[in-house]
Amino acid sequence: MLLALTGATGFIGQHLLRELPKRGYRVRVLLRRPSSVPMPVASAVIGDLARPQNMSAALEGVDAVIHSAGIAHAMSGVPEDDYRLLNTEATISLARAARRAGAKRFVFLSSIRAQCGPAVDMVLTEALEPKPTDAYGKSKLAAERGLAELDIDWISLRLPLVYGHGVKGNMAKLMRVARSPLPLPFGNLRGRRSLLAVENLLAAIEAVLAAPGTLKRVFIAADPQALTVGEMIEGMRAGLGRKPNVFPLPSPLLELLLRGAGRTEMYERLSGSLVADPSALMSLAWVPPLSTPVGLYRLMEASVA
Repeated sequence: MLLALTGATGFIGQHLLRELPKRGYRVRVLLRRPSSVPMPVASAVIGDLARPQNMSAALEGVDAVIHSAGIAHAMSGVPEDDYRLLNTEATISLARAARRAGAKRFVFLSSIRAQCGPAVDMVLTEALEPKPTDAYGKSKLAAERGLAELDIDWISLRLPLVYGHGVKGNMAKLMRVARSPLPLPFGNLRGRRSLLAVENLLAAIEAVLAAPGTLKRVFIAADPQALTVGEMIEGMRAGLGRKPNVFPLPSPLLELLLRGAGRTEMYERLSGSLVADPSALMSLAWVPPLSTPVGLYRLMEASVA
């Protein structure tokens, strides 16, 4: 199977580019500008996603497209029009070009933020009405709805925070906290959050590529076990060969301390829940190879190797 991959220079894209050929896929990288691809691929083609009408030659002979490019949520100060242009319109136009080129399936790496804000009290499933709260989430949801209007077999994988070697952003910050020698006052934080190991994401992509019939739908892709922040720290510090060293501090006091330090957003992120149910994807024969504690253990173990 020949796959076209966008976003190959990003954290997720680099992992897919490294691992997909090991599993027997040929990969054609779609690059926005000439650059060196860090590992062997079937081919690399230059094409601007903002002008996907020029993508016909790049997609010729491709069996499926994995679209991971776009503006990330972590990029601050991005105008809302840029999210619309690069996360919504470019996705839909690329899918149209893929359909014209004869691609059988279009796999869009979306985000759980297409469904909700940074925290939510209920367990998320695909059946719930999406309620994104920012320009990033709205742009991902709009892309999904645009795909639904096209005559191509599409799959949108709504991803929570993806972690693995080389991860940046909030997970990299939590890794730095876990590496500190200090006891951490997170034992009373009861909010649980879903994560997704990049190895589990790869398995999810393989599952939707191999699925028979026509899918044309959204799937939540998340590690089956959601953890508290304290449990995340425990898994990380185990990977460093250390004890958890997490103690309970009354939540109001922790909130007061963080707000006093100007870290209100950090408290809300640490204490809030965001639990996503991947049951629908698991019914498609997706078997995540890593549990979250093992994934976090390996993440930290690899960081010091």
